Amino acid sequence: MEGENQAEKALILIRSRICNPSYIFTPFSDSPESNYSKLKFIISNSVTEACNNSILLLGPRGCGKIAVLNLVLRDLLAEHPDMVSVIRLNGLLHSDDNCALKEIARQLCVEHQLLFSKMASFDDNSQFMISMLRECGLAHKTIIFVLDEFDLFAQGKQRLLYSLLDAMQSITSQAVVIGVSCRLDADQLLEKRVRSRFSHRKLLFLPPSKEELQRLLEHILSLPIDSSFSHDYAMEFNAKLHKIVGDCRFTEIVDTLSGSDSTVNHLLKFLFRAVCCMDLDFGFLTLENFKTAILSIQRQPKLECLQDCSVLELYILVCMKRLEDKEQNSYNFNSVMKEYKGIHDSYQTSDYYARNVCLRAFEHLLQRELICFTDNRGQSQSVEFRPVKLLISSHELYPGLKSNRSCPLAY
Repeated sequence: MEGENQAEKALILIRSRICNPSYIFTPFSDSPESNYSKLKFIISNSVTEACNNSILLLGPRGCGKIAVLNLVLRDLLAEHPDMVSVIRLNGLLHSDDNCALKEIARQLCVEHQLLFSKMASFDDNSQFMISMLRECGLAHKTIIFVLDEFDLFAQGKQRLLYSLLDAMQSITSQAVVIGVSCRLDADQLLEKRVRSRFSHRKLLFLPPSKEELQRLLEHILSLPIDSSFSHDYAMEFNAKLHKIVGDCRFTEIVDTLSGSDSTVNHLLKFLFRAVCCMDLDFGFLTLENFKTAILSIQRQPKLECLQDCSVLELYILVCMKRLEDKEQNSYNFNSVMKEYKGIHDSYQTSDYYARNVCLRAFEHLLQRELICFTDNRGQSQSVEFRPVKLLISSHELYPGLKSNRSCPLAY
């Protein structure tokens, strides 16, 4: 019973870690060369030396740009509680200039306990923002503007960006603009007048390397020795985990995972599934937990559809694939039937069906979206004459044939 309680506590702890971005990225904040250290240095200088700054955080989605930024802002707010104010905008919500300035005004009013006017115009909100920047600058308070999905703000006339960066040219203002984008060319989207006012500082966020992945895995999954866990259980848990991480089969799983998506976000989804598969009676993570997790992440609906296909439907798919291999770019049901007859004549198979039965199977494949018409033209034509194409690749078709128990032979 005690062992089960220990396992349940371990499960809760690891799940909470996976869901806590601040904990996840803590190992990456140690090095002075880390993005955390660089970003904190830039913003800290702006706060302590009362200067304006702008910076872009660029990298693929799921690499931890926002998580690292939040970690930096949390630490800065703890160090300088009365000297930092954070305004957050998102390009998906506030890409319209009027909407964005109104949101800035609203957040500034909330932050400084002022009355917000919903009826204020763009110019009114712009003047209010400039006034607040000046007042905060005189009070030695830095306003940090976080613009998530920065590239969306760079569309249109870019009035918001111009107003914001132009206001920062004043001696009395004290602000930092942080743009976050998955587009590496986000700064190239800026107009000349905006670009001339931008600091052109950029931090690039990349997926973790293999060494960093291993550090991250052990950081997330290892149990603390000096804690509420019994010493023996924590030691055994960590020893088993270390053995799994060192196993070549586990390395293959991680390589497979990284091959499809090497971002931290994808890794966390994988770990969460693996941890959820842990047997509480056994009380420890096993290699099977990670195998189950990778299979669930790599789920391929089309392969699952192929497993339920009839033999005739598989024949039709194979015929279409053979036609494509022959570089026949345009084909219809009649072409498929000719190929089907050719297979039957060549191999003398017992699986030969009437044309009307084949047509029903063909229509069933259309309904299941394993094949489709090449265009919407000719809708008045009969199904037999409309050109079609496969919606699955050979890489999906071959494993699907192998996994289908009713399949008589592999093509």
